[in-house]
Amino acid sequence: MNTTASLSIETQQNPNAAGAQSSYDLVIIGAGPAGMSAASTACQHGLRVALLDEQPNPGGQIYRAIGPTALQDEKVLGPDYYAGRQLLADLHQALDSNNAVTQGLLHYFSGSMVWSIEQDQSVCFSQQTFAATNSADSENSGSPVKQTPQTNPMATSNTSRRINANKILIATGAMERPVPFPGWTLPGVMTCGSAQILLKQSALAPKMPLVLAGSGPLLLLIAAQLHRAGVEISAVLDTTPKGRYRKALKYLPGALKNLPLLKKGLELLLELKQAGIHYEKHVTGLKALSCSDGQPSVKAFDPAKPDMQPIELLQQVEYSVNGKIHHRPCQTLLVHQGVVPNVQLSRALRLGHQWNTLQQCWAPEKNTWGRSSHADIFIAGDGGGIAGAKAAEYQGKIAALKIAQTLGYLTEDQLLKHAEPFRSLLDKQQAIRPFLDQLYQPADEFLTPADDTLVCRCEEVTAGEIRAIAAKGIAGPNQTKAFCRSGMGPCQGRMCGLTVSNLIAEVQGKKPEEVGYYQIRSPIKPLTLEELADLAQ
Repeated sequence: MNTTASLSIETQQNPNAAGAQSSYDLVIIGAGPAGMSAASTACQHGLRVALLDEQPNPGGQIYRAIGPTALQDEKVLGPDYYAGRQLLADLHQALDSNNAVTQGLLHYFSGSMVWSIEQDQSVCFSQQTFAATNSADSENSGSPVKQTPQTNPMATSNTSRRINANKILIATGAMERPVPFPGWTLPGVMTCGSAQILLKQSALAPKMPLVLAGSGPLLLLIAAQLHRAGVEISAVLDTTPKGRYRKALKYLPGALKNLPLLKKGLELLLELKQAGIHYEKHVTGLKALSCSDGQPSVKAFDPAKPDMQPIELLQQVEYSVNGKIHHRPCQTLLVHQGVVPNVQLSRALRLGHQWNTLQQCWAPEKNTWGRSSHADIFIAGDGGGIAGAKAAEYQGKIAALKIAQTLGYLTEDQLLKHAEPFRSLLDKQQAIRPFLDQLYQPADEFLTPADDTLVCRCEEVTAGEIRAIAAKGIAGPNQTKAFCRSGMGPCQGRMCGLTVSNLIAEVQGKKPEEVGYYQIRSPIKPLTLEELADLAQ
């Protein structure tokens, strides 16, 4: 399918290219399944659309590198991944200058990091300029995965600019839930999602021996994908607590409305079993260690920096099953405890948010059309609540249709007619969520870790320090900044926000929704003063 191999549209790399504008009917932030489907749908109904995304190519995390993929064998990622090609083809068609319906309506800005949305709905973003680099071939990479030689984009410079929006659709998706546990900051400990990025984008695999630990469908999926790619997996450690299946049973009738998805989960378990991969259930007490059997820690030295202290490296994982402690050597530990909405932008906009008890996270408030607490800002996809890639696609279409009707491109009757089939498909996708959310809710040891566990990686603050501060009677997470600077590092609270809220709630005997969350301010991601100065000019 050569039409989806790349999107060589001029405005993709040059914001000043012919046809680029300073004002749009709709600005979409994020080019995952929700953003892509919304962009193509909106253009089909005549809206002038700007699609902004941080990555060099569209697809989001779930469909990352869906066009120019480095993987040779399509069986590795499976048919669900390649289903994203249709979304990419629709987007490519909308961008086609020869398309009589959408000609000139859609402008796609790749490598564009949105760092602020102003009160007048102007969107400020930093756009990267890319240069082509050749990917390493499989003989030189040390990866067991078969690679296709290709050209990869590499960022060379950044320029900030501003565009105006009549309506805004936030489709920034989800992020993996930060998983604080003893040793999680050791080099060699990664999230499952980061390993999937390596696999999809560069056909690379982490170092072996490799252990996966955590809970949720994505844990099983990535284990299966890595195995298909030729990666030797030492073990899969399932941390789903005992009794979760019993608690989830009350949601089973709804889950049965999506039997194909339930079947896929069982097939993944069977695939791992048939592959002979060691699988442990009900794992507790997870620890990443840099030493084994009384031996000294394994450390790395940088010969270019002889004055620096050596860095300890991961050497083994410790865990318990039924009260018995086990140790397993590994050079890579992949962890996963589900995904949560990426709320940094919606928080910075002061939109209404609500606590989702089943998913144990915050999500922006929105109605069934995706409209947030701000009349001109819509939200679609996992950034508004975890529901999966197909649900995100349908939400993007529904939100785009509502925006088209709001701006006068559709009548009310046309809106209802166009949206009805997508609502039916969306309901089917969402029916299984309560079952999955209850079944794979993270264990308490990850939500409220032990005192000596590092919680804020940026400022090196432990869970014990947060508990001590909470015991002083602070009002919420924002006050911890004054005591220990948690949430004030480069990640701006992304990695510690949920844990800090949970720890304060635990100490003060409150619910997380009573404690609240960090107050996020723009710019929501770091950028240089030079860019700000150039934007002001």
